[in-house]
Amino acid sequence: MAKNALLDIKRSLEAHVGSRIMLRANGGRRKTVERTGTLEETYPSVFIVKLDEDQHAFKRVSYSYADILTESVEVTVCNDEGEIRIAHLHP
Repeated sequence: MAKNALLDIKRSLEAHVGSRIMLRANGGRRKTVERTGTLEETYPSVFIVKLDEDQHAFKRVSYSYADILTESVEVTVCNDEGEIRIAHLHP
């Protein structure tokens, strides 16, 4: 079942490659890190985000689909119609 959930998350992200996204990630020790950028590419196990250059010290970050499944990372897609949150919905 978890494998199907990861595949669903991957497919959801694939539909938004090239879109602006906002990431909210667990930074450890009760810190939350927020980043904005463009969803650059999806791979079998990870996805790559090209960060906005003026706001961050590095250019790209990668996260696994399991990070979304375990709610370590929250991805929000920003498009013309509004915002779409990519998440695994528990049954």
